[in-house]
Amino acid sequence: MALTQACKEAIWVKRFLTELSTTATPYNCEASITIFADNQGSMALAINPEFDSWTKHICIQHHFIREKVTSQEIILEYLPTGDMLADLLTKPLARDKVERLRKDMGVYEV
Repeated sequence: MALTQACKEAIWVKRFLTELSTTATPYNCEASITIFADNQGSMALAINPEFDSWTKHICIQHHFIREKVTSQEIILEYLPTGDMLADLLTKPLARDKVERLRKDMGVYEV
């Protein structure tokens, strides 16, 4: 569910940037969107076109991401949970992890 929502948001942002771009500053709207995920099960479900008995409870509308992966509009890449930069903005973390993620984001102390 979260991967599908991230996919929808990324596509919306890409279309928005395409509309905003001008000839002076063109946006490459042909490029694929890379989404980093830490849930290998959801990634496998998005990539594998076969339905198994354990996936039949998932609503068809949530297989939207499978279509986008197949068309190569979206590329899924695995990123371990400990390396997710978004955790800095969404979770309470220990100081050392905050410092590491802050530096990885490119935000430095003044």
